Amino acid sequence: MKSINLEDKLGQFSAHWEPQVIADYNQNDVMVVKFIGEYPFHKHETTDDFFLVLEGEMIMDIEGEPSKSVKAGELFVVPKGVVHRPRAEQEVKVLLIEPKGESNSGDSDRPPAPKPRL
Repeated sequence: MKSINLEDKLGQFSAHWEPQVIADYNQNDVMVVKFIGEYPFHKHETTDDFFLVLEGEMIMDIEGEPSKSVKAGELFVVPKGVVHRPRAEQEVKVLLIEPKGESNSGDSDRPPAPKPRL
């Protein structure tokens, strides 16, 4: 058991759209990620998608709904089965929680990113 410094972990990588596992929580990976631009629309059939914006602003596009702005200090949960796309005009830093083994690309054609451990 130890504390984890998120700023320190985020300083250890620069790649975008490549989540880094920083902790385990029950049967979930707790990860940090940086991104800019947009991810393809996709959905996760069996699990919700958890996003906590640490720095910057993320836009969450939800199929058939207005886009949602998610700013630093705010979290957004996409329910399972909902088609969505995260994006950001400027680099954003986000904490993610998802079940171990879950493909971060959902049902999109984009290959899942590896999830290295920091």
